[in-house]
Amino acid sequence: MSYEFDFADVFAAWPELLQGLVNSLVLSALAMAIGMAVSIAGALGKTSGPKWLRWIIDEYIELIRNTPFLIQIFVIYFGLPSTGLKLSSNGAALLALVVNVVAYGIEIIRAGIESIQKGQIEAGKSLGLRPLQIFRLIILKPAIQAIYPSLTSQFILLMLNTSVCSAIAASELTAVAGDIQSRTFRSFEVYFVVTCMYLGLSVFFWTVFAAIERTFLRKAPSR
Repeated sequence: MSYEFDFADVFAAWPELLQGLVNSLVLSALAMAIGMAVSIAGALGKTSGPKWLRWIIDEYIELIRNTPFLIQIFVIYFGLPSTGLKLSSNGAALLALVVNVVAYGIEIIRAGIESIQKGQIEAGKSLGLRPLQIFRLIILKPAIQAIYPSLTSQFILLMLNTSVCSAIAASELTAVAGDIQSRTFRSFEVYFVVTCMYLGLSVFFWTVFAAIERTFLRKAPSR
């Protein structure tokens, strides 16, 4: 059985694909920003909070990291309305992404905090540095250097995970691709183009993040 490839219908829907791409990026950026803010609080709670709080955070991390992301989306979108909390598909997608990324972000940031040796902080105090100077010069940059690769990887994984949100009809790239495919019946062409778009995004962000690391976070060579 022969199949004739025809990308004309896909390229005719290019504005829709671009809008879906923008929506995916906005969803990723919002989820990452909110998730990292919550992750910082969670990491501080895990490293210096009371025992009961550390236990809650540990259980949360284990729960999220050991269950499928798709199930988490379904619980939020289909399960929460039974408790009286009904979210739109985009709102549920954002909440699910935040819930998911926080479980990983807490561990990443905790590792960055614990990578700073207490002796370095004590040395800064002995030199008469103020708390803000100690944080900026001794804690901040080494901690970012330690966790930067993991954070950038997490962002790209988060961006790719937005494709799963099409299961609840969130208006992102994969959902748009599904709509186009249902109209044109050009499954291969549509998803081939979308695959290339996701790949292009991943390569672009890897390149940008690597350039930022080389320019601003490169460690000084040891002597």
